[in-house]
Amino acid sequence: MFTRLLEKELVRLLRHFPAVALLGARQVGKTTLARTLLKKFRKSVYLDMEDVDDHRALSNPRLFFDSYRDHLIVIDEIQRTPELFPALRSEIDRQRKPGRYLLLGSASPDLLQKSSETLAGRIVYKELSPLLLSEVSAKIDYRTHWLRGGFPDAIRQRTAALWNVWHSAFLRTYVERDLPMLGLPTPSHTLTRLLQMIAYNHGQILNKSEYAHALGVSVPTVSQMLDYLMHAYLIRLLPPYANSPKKRIVRSPKLYVRDSGMLHHLLGITHHKNLLNNPKVCYSWEGYVIEQIIQHAGAEKNYFYYRTQDGAGCDLVIAHYNKPQTVVEIKLNPSAPVMKGLRNSMEDLRIKKAFVVVPGTDVHYAIDRRIQVVSLSIWLEKYTR
Repeated sequence: MFTRLLEKELVRLLRHFPAVALLGARQVGKTTLARTLLKKFRKSVYLDMEDVDDHRALSNPRLFFDSYRDHLIVIDEIQRTPELFPALRSEIDRQRKPGRYLLLGSASPDLLQKSSETLAGRIVYKELSPLLLSEVSAKIDYRTHWLRGGFPDAIRQRTAALWNVWHSAFLRTYVERDLPMLGLPTPSHTLTRLLQMIAYNHGQILNKSEYAHALGVSVPTVSQMLDYLMHAYLIRLLPPYANSPKKRIVRSPKLYVRDSGMLHHLLGITHHKNLLNNPKVCYSWEGYVIEQIIQHAGAEKNYFYYRTQDGAGCDLVIAHYNKPQTVVEIKLNPSAPVMKGLRNSMEDLRIKKAFVVVPGTDVHYAIDRRIQVVSLSIWLEKYTR
């Protein structure tokens, strides 16, 4: 059992807002966290929309909500019942008091609202990621976490073979059931091939035309598939920072598999030694660090990469209201020299300090007065807020 960083924040939000949605990929621990939260509320009721009896209990939502008006009502897998959203909106408008609903779902707000009546202004959305390094570091070192990823049931598997079986079943469920249920009509074998291609191109510039040609589909179809994978929290499109009209800037996003364990499963990597010998290892480390930093720094920030045609660039730009605050370069080799491109990007973006994030647990030193080299754990502890 791991303590989630989001737990205290969710309790605070439920005490101030009528509805809170906890969203994230399947199997990241939303239900476990919700059941932990229920213990903090005097009256509560839990419903799982994948359970036939619970689904039937909400066949008359007005009657059910009236019966439990003084309870915190938790509705799990809310994306399976978009017809509930108008009833939720009406009930919240009827009695606006905090802590009425906690909704759990495996699809983003944008995807939910494509098929449901909006709850805009009535609900707060929070994302639960797979387990973060800081949440497991007391029991699991960064090497294991990087290799196996953060899905709780995956990281607990006793052998690499069982870990691999878990990921196979997880992806099969998404491809054959969940994504079609959310409205994606693509055949499962095409989606599987796309995921394998994304893993192979993890951390590189997105070229939709190449995907379309390889899969034998149109570019709009590729765009649709990527959109659904992104809103199901499986992939991340990291946009370029392109607010410099004087520079020739790369303007296509970079594409990442969000969970490093899922990436390694798709690449056939099961042991740390195999990971270090794999030609994709640098991209794997880059994506792992980016995901950890983004999840810690929070949704209040904006995230980009930066690259110009003349060689300036950095792996991550952290901005506030689109104004760059910090740039990060991610390196697998702590002794590798800092590239000129990082310094040039600092000049372009008018950044006074930059960080190079490397493997290890207690690395922390300055290259000069502007650039510091730190291990990921130190970055998460000292620099994400």
